[in-house]
Amino acid sequence: MLNYLARRLLIGLVTLLCITFLVYGLIRQMPGDPTTVAINESDPSKKLDKAALERKRKEFFLDEPFPVGYAHWLGNVCRGDLGRSEYQKQPVIRAIGQRVGPTLYLSLTSLLLAYAAGMPIGLYASARSGRLDERLVSVVLYMLFSFPSFVAALLLQYFFAFRLEWLPLNQMHTNGYETWSTGEQVLDFAKHSILPVICYTYGSLAYYSRFIRANMAEALQQDYIRTARAKGAGYMRVLVKHAFRNTLIPMATLLGLTLPGLLSGTIVLELIFSWPGMGLLFLEALYARDYSLIMGLTLLFSVLTLLGTLLSDILYAWVDPRVSYS
Repeated sequence: MLNYLARRLLIGLVTLLCITFLVYGLIRQMPGDPTTVAINESDPSKKLDKAALERKRKEFFLDEPFPVGYAHWLGNVCRGDLGRSEYQKQPVIRAIGQRVGPTLYLSLTSLLLAYAAGMPIGLYASARSGRLDERLVSVVLYMLFSFPSFVAALLLQYFFAFRLEWLPLNQMHTNGYETWSTGEQVLDFAKHSILPVICYTYGSLAYYSRFIRANMAEALQQDYIRTARAKGAGYMRVLVKHAFRNTLIPMATLLGLTLPGLLSGTIVLELIFSWPGMGLLFLEALYARDYSLIMGLTLLFSVLTLLGTLLSDILYAWVDPRVSYS
């Protein structure tokens, strides 16, 4: 086990270096750079002189080849310094820390709802396989899975925020909420999060339900299921205790792979709902050519992806005794 973990961590470290080196090289090839943004943000009547521009370029190592700039960035990261965000006017770690909470709230709420509702729906569809209600459920799940979330977001905003005026259009809070009581603030936040949570959840719910339904159909054809039935086990016992238990093996893999998505968020949905999360922060960093912030977010997402993959493999071996770490 320890040898396996050491080997995977070493491979992960090399992969992480390759990803960050590639991303750093790509953003250096993008048109514009942090000095361009500094000029645009400055007063047009007070243009940066050539010396100031050169100082800015030297500050971001833009006067050096990009491998040299990457080496400087990597050296700072090894010392625990992700740099300072020019766009956010604060350290990168603090800028990321301010956006983690809103994205985690949407992601975790969506994940819990998708699992809590997806499992019983998948089991119900398996138990009613071939019947009319199962076919209707399958059609609805297929439609939900195929429906683009950004279109759903616009439709929900139109009906529930614009036409009916039941829910807020966007943002996390209503202006002036700071003066309200705690109960009013919580209620206001809950109202603002209903539409984003729905858009985050329905696709995952449909996917998990269909995933369970497909794996249950395969499991129910196995010999051990026929053996359990021959021994007189009831239908629900066979369905839940024997077939569903084996369906948990691929579900464990899925659970680990969802880890990166918990923080990366969905850029389009956060943009539509003006939700101040990690996805929107990454988009803002790209617009602002904020190299430090882009690299900090890339590093975070890459680490989470690699850890998620490792967690999936460990969970897979844990739930399936036939899998060996060797």
